[in-house]
Amino acid sequence: MTPLFALFVACTAAASPDLPTSQVPNGFWDHWGDGQAELAGYSLSQPRYGSPRDGTVVLVFVTETFTEGQRVKSDGGHPDEYPVLKLNEVRDFTTGIYDYNVMTSTFVRLDGALPMGHPTKVSMSMQEWCGHVYDQTLVVDDGLRHEGHSYFDGEADHRSVLPLPSDGVQADAFPILVRGLAGALVGPGEERSIQVLPSLMQSRLTHRSPSWGPATVRRSAGSASLTVPAGTFEAHTVTVEHAGGGTTTWWVESALPHRLLRWERSDGEVGALRGSMRQAYWRQNGPGGEALRAKLGL
Repeated sequence: MTPLFALFVACTAAASPDLPTSQVPNGFWDHWGDGQAELAGYSLSQPRYGSPRDGTVVLVFVTETFTEGQRVKSDGGHPDEYPVLKLNEVRDFTTGIYDYNVMTSTFVRLDGALPMGHPTKVSMSMQEWCGHVYDQTLVVDDGLRHEGHSYFDGEADHRSVLPLPSDGVQADAFPILVRGLAGALVGPGEERSIQVLPSLMQSRLTHRSPSWGPATVRRSAGSASLTVPAGTFEAHTVTVEHAGGGTTTWWVESALPHRLLRWERSDGEVGALRGSMRQAYWRQNGPGGEALRAKLGL
């Protein structure tokens, strides 16, 4: 777990503070244009109420055609369509007698129209036995529109517009960006100063309104062997260090398609890959499809 941190050498900062626009790397559509999704299952240790909680995470990566007007998947025939990479994160963990069920959907444009750190839309719903919440961000003309609805006192219904810094990264996009699926966030052995907006889930768990904060993102200069429940792989690391304290590190498979193998947050959250596959999973909803869950370690 720790040897990869030793791979960090004297880093050089990127020349421009502005993040490049989100555009696919060479060969992207050869892999991601096959009409299938990448499914990955992870074991989870989730800190909550002062204790680590066991759970699972499923990450679903798939390309879709989006509409600008509705910000939803297109069934065709709209004049305002553009391609996106969608990430659905499905997270489940238990706290004592009751459980949490969280889903976050992040949509990153692939046509170069936005900086890579600004998904066109992020939506999050969280359910637990006390109540449920829904949060959403949309890139609009005058900034980033944040809208939330909650069961809890003082959080019922609210809307605000946040700035869109040119060096900003919404944390919900990191699982896409650290893999290089929307372009290079940071190169080997390099570091970059950025502004980070916490994930919608993290903002809700801490009951804080989301706000931008300075951070530094670094990538290791090389790779090293990493063992997770799914096997042993060569991996490099990408670490985000927040100026106010706290870090998150992702271990990324060095070989294509650069799957996420593990992540750790300094608050104790840990995810580790159990299994993955490519599958048009929406066609596997009949009896017997449950058998495929074993390939994800579920």
